Amino acid sequence: MEKIILTGDRPTGKLHLGHFVGSLRNRVKLQNSGQYDEIYLMIADNQALTDNFANPKKVRDNVLEVALFYLACGIDPKKTTIFVQSQVPALAELTVYYMNLVTVARLHRNPTVKQEIKLRGFEESIPSGFLNYPVSQAADITAFDANVVPVGDDQLPMLEQTREIVHSFNRIYGDTLIEPKELLPEGLLAQRLPGIDGKAKMSKSLGNCIYLDDSDEEIRKKVMQMYTDPNHIKITDPGQVEGNAVFAYLEVFCEKEHFEKYLPEYQNLEELKNHYRQGGLGDVVIKKFLANILCEIIKPIREKREELLKNIDYVYDVLKTGCEIANQKANNTLKRVKAHMGIDYFENSSFLADMKKRFNETD
Repeated sequence: MEKIILTGDRPTGKLHLGHFVGSLRNRVKLQNSGQYDEIYLMIADNQALTDNFANPKKVRDNVLEVALFYLACGIDPKKTTIFVQSQVPALAELTVYYMNLVTVARLHRNPTVKQEIKLRGFEESIPSGFLNYPVSQAADITAFDANVVPVGDDQLPMLEQTREIVHSFNRIYGDTLIEPKELLPEGLLAQRLPGIDGKAKMSKSLGNCIYLDDSDEEIRKKVMQMYTDPNHIKITDPGQVEGNAVFAYLEVFCEKEHFEKYLPEYQNLEELKNHYRQGGLGDVVIKKFLANILCEIIKPIREKREELLKNIDYVYDVLKTGCEIANQKANNTLKRVKAHMGIDYFENSSFLADMKKRFNETD
């Protein structure tokens, strides 16, 4: 069986370090591994509209923005098909068919949906499109025969619902859809990088992000604001590493060469942690160290994005070509689904023959 990946992002704003560690850098790694036959990367504008329906301009303005970050981070359109969800009509049609396989009660029980409803304050005024988000996601995944889906732990309930839909469809209509499996990022922090406030997942809506196009000055300013240990008041005070956002970031980003370059008095992160725990190491030192590392990581992404901005027609063409490829793949799946459901009335010559036979028997 071919190994096919589908993943994507909602175009609701610029991408940040949380996206980078949670998905982007892993997507580049997967793309270049040579282990996958097809990779589809979706800009999920339809899904973004479910809770931005009153502000479609926000979604429209960020479609190319997200594509810019994809390319700047190393996504290669020769290896990965980048496409826009709304430009593949088969996805919407598949969603309609799958909705018949899921109850409203089951959608309400989805932990991810429940959390998102609470976060957005929908309460009892839930847009039906938002409630059906898991069904739409199932259509996206199955349309491309994806059997590998890179997700964070918060998205596991959504993928489980996709599997339920696949099982229901195949039970009723015969073996048609492929069951996907999750691919989780390595390490819990990579799955849920905290914001600079240390209190929540990095999120645009919470204003606690370091963006992938931030300048060195902006990065240093944000790092100096980061949450550490509130009880580490004096340099001589023992410090706590656990729950300290700076050390959480260092766990994810720092490498041995970073110590050699920016903090040669320490051999590795464990040595740095031990000194902080014992006391005698100030927050400014570790924050400057982290800022140097993040500036080094983000600078090439920012510069590549600036270069791509000078040739935005190229980015537009990448999306247009990707949508053409995605349409061909999704249309093939839709054709197979409709055939198994028996609603391919004018593509299947047996429909008319069967009806003639039925009417003759009735007469």
